[in-house]
Amino acid sequence: MNYLAQIEALLFVAGEEGLSLRHLASMVNLTPTALQQQLEKLAQKYEADESSSLCLIETAGCYKIVTKEIFADLLRDFAKAPVNQSLSRASLEVLSIIAYKQPITRIEVDDIRGVNSSSAISKLMALGLICEAGKKEVIGRPNLYATTDYFLDFMGINDLSELIDVSNIEVVDEEMTLFEEPELAQEETELAKTDEMM
Repeated sequence: MNYLAQIEALLFVAGEEGLSLRHLASMVNLTPTALQQQLEKLAQKYEADESSSLCLIETAGCYKIVTKEIFADLLRDFAKAPVNQSLSRASLEVLSIIAYKQPITRIEVDDIRGVNSSSAISKLMALGLICEAGKKEVIGRPNLYATTDYFLDFMGINDLSELIDVSNIEVVDEEMTLFEEPELAQEETELAKTDEMM
């Protein structure tokens, strides 16, 4: 794998939070100076390629892959289009987590879901259902996300306190149940036989 491909893959997965020069350098085993040269090459590659919608930017000390400004209106129209108002399962999962755990970082959402949530968060932000709600005071100062007033309209509620109380909902692990059911059935059969004998 060449360095440009590695850097591109890492920045793609990092999503809108991006990666710092130091973090990237440690991941691809390059000195910061050498990495800076590779980042400049990647930025030039995107800029020169008119068939690519991507560009590389640096904000708040982090590098990010984003779409070129020329596509802003197109993407805004896409987000508002009625056909895109229905949310995917992944987007609903992320929205639910943010609604109940806000303010929360993307990494914390990822930890709960077990998969990267960058794409879902970007879509939810484009739809105006969530927004940035400051920075978490930890290393890297990641963005915090929270729901918006539009989220309340979308859900048809006046306040977050009207959300369904999920504290008493028991989540059943289907995989565990799959393996436990035969054992439970066997135990019930043995108990039934014991009762009959008595």
